[in-house]
Parts: sequence; C-alpha cells; structure tokens
Amino acid sequence: MKIVCKNKKAFHEYHIDKTMEAGLVLKGPEVKSLRAGRANLKDGYASIKNGEVFLYNIHISPYSFCTHTPFDPLRVRKLLLHRQEIRKLIGKLNEKGVALIPLKIYFIDKGMAKVELGLARGKKLYDKRAALKEKQSEREMQRTLRHNE
Repeated sequence: MKIVCKNKKAFHEYHIDKTMEAGLVLKGPEVKSLRAGRANLKDGYASIKNGEVFLYNIHISPYSFCTHTPFDPLRVRKLLLHRQEIRKLIGKLNEKGVALIPLKIYFIDKGMAKVELGLARGKKLYDKRAALKEKQSEREMQRTLRHNE
C-alpha cells in the first residue's frame, strides 16, 4: 500500500467514529498525478446525491506531461461504494453534526486508487486543547522513558 496523502487536519478538527474504504473514479492524468504524490485533502468532504457518493474540494494537481487538455484540479469525483454501504451512510449522515471526511488517498497492490473516508463529528475548542495537552504529556513520558534506559 502506497499512501499518496493524508488529511492530518481532520484528526485535529474532528472525532473520527468509523472509517471505510472507497474506490475513486479518476481520469488518466489524475492517476499519474496521484502517483507523483500531488494531491491535497485539506478542505475535502464527501456527500451523497441521488444514491451516489461524491468527493468535493480535493485538489489533484494537473499532470505536467499531459498532452491533451488538462482537467480541473478541483472537479467533483465520484466514489465507488456498495449500495448497502451507501444506505448505512445515509442513515448516519442524517444525524446532526456528522460529516463524511476523506482521511487519506492511497494505492493498493493491484494499482487502484482508494480513499479512506471517516464519519466525523466536530470537536469543540476545549476538546482540541485537551487532545494537545494529552499528546504533549505522552511525548514527555516517552522521552523520560528513553532517557532512563
């Protein structure tokens, strides 16, 4: 598995309840650009329209060696999920405060691009502060353990 990009901001901004894997519908130059690691998930989100899941605000830079007309880097991309998974998502997304956020894009061994989606609930400011304090204390504990050995 080769990870193309991660959405580090998502883990700071949201509580991730559940994750799932979905396929991406891409054009040829987009795949080449992804293989070069030129993607950004920062402001991306997914939503459901007419029983299909679409990915918005994912920036995949145009491939520089493309011979035909370049694509729009922020175009809406369709995600491939089973119908049962989409039904479950519709039920979860009807709850208040739940969003579908892309967490990472990666290639599996067969060479197909996948995106990991997370069902997320927004964190409050005090939750973010508590998480940062917890991370810092964990790092300090690890440092002291390393120095004592």
